[in-house]
Amino acid sequence: MRVFVTGASGWIGSAVVPELIDAGHQVTGLARSEASAAALTAAGARVRRGTLDDLDTLRSEAAASDGVIHLAFKHDIAFSGDFASAAAADRRAVEVFGEALAGSDRPFVLASGLLGLAPGRLATERDGHVPGPAAESGPGARMATAQLALSLASRGVRSSVLRLPPTVHGEGDHGFVAALIGFARTNGASGYIGDGANRWPAVHRADAASLFRLALEKAPPASVLHPVGDEGVPTRAIAEVIGRHLDLPVAAVAPEDAAERFGWLAPMFAADSPASSALTREWMDWRPVWPGLIDDLDKGHYFQTATA
Repeated sequence: MRVFVTGASGWIGSAVVPELIDAGHQVTGLARSEASAAALTAAGARVRRGTLDDLDTLRSEAAASDGVIHLAFKHDIAFSGDFASAAAADRRAVEVFGEALAGSDRPFVLASGLLGLAPGRLATERDGHVPGPAAESGPGARMATAQLALSLASRGVRSSVLRLPPTVHGEGDHGFVAALIGFARTNGASGYIGDGANRWPAVHRADAASLFRLALEKAPPASVLHPVGDEGVPTRAIAEVIGRHLDLPVAAVAPEDAAERFGWLAPMFAADSPASSALTREWMDWRPVWPGLIDDLDKGHYFQTATA
C-alpha cells in the first residue's frame, strides 16, 4: 500500500514509518525541514517537502496514495498560546484529506487525544466526541476535528481515529514525562498534585505504532480506537519513580501551587483521565508487548536525557 504520512519524522511518526515499511508498505512522509527529510530518507521513505499549510501538497499526495495517516499538529504554536491557529490548521488538513479520498473507500487514520475525555472515570472507545461551545477555539476543537474525520465514513472514506494517551513513552521521549523530570530537577523535589491518586493512561511508542498500522490495514469505517497499554498510572507513582532515580524527595503539591511548580503542564498533570483499550484489543487483535510506563522509567534512559 502507498501511504502518505504527516508528522512522519516526529516522536510517533518516526516509529510508525518503519512499522509500515517493515510490513511491506511504501511510505511518503511530509517533511518541513532538511533534517526531517534526511531522517525519512534514512528510514527508507520517500520525502515530500511541505507543511500543513500547503493544502495543494496535501491534496495531491492523498490523491496519489492508497491511504493517509495524519499525525502532524502544530504543537509549537499550540504550546506558545495560539492553540486556535494550530487547531484550525489541523481541521483544514482533515477537510482536504476528506475531499481527496471521498468515494474511494481508502483509509484515513487520524491521531487524536484521550486526556479529559471522561474525567474521573474509565473512558472507553464508545465514549463519543462531544465538543463544547468553544470547540472552534478551545481544546475541544481537536475533538471536533476527530468527529469530522469519523463523519468522512459517510462519504466513502474508511476513516478511523486513534485517541492517544497523554504519555506515549519510550527511549528518546522529550514529552510530558521528560518535562516532569526537568521540573523535579529544577525544584529539587519530585512532586505530584494533591494526593496523587489521579491517573494517566500511557502506551509505549512502539505499541502505538503497531496500532496505527493495523488501523490503516483493517479498521472498519468510523472506528474509534485506543492505543492504551496502562489504563491509568497514578501520578504519585510516576513522581515516586522520578524521585528514586534522581535521588530527590517526593512531595505533594497543593492544587493552588501547581501552576508555579509545573508551569504549562499543571492542568494536564492534575487530570484524572484513565482509559480502556479492551474493545480495541478485541476488534483489532492488538496486544501491547513493550514495557509499561513505570517499567520504562525504571530502565533509566529518561534520566540520561531529560532536561527542564
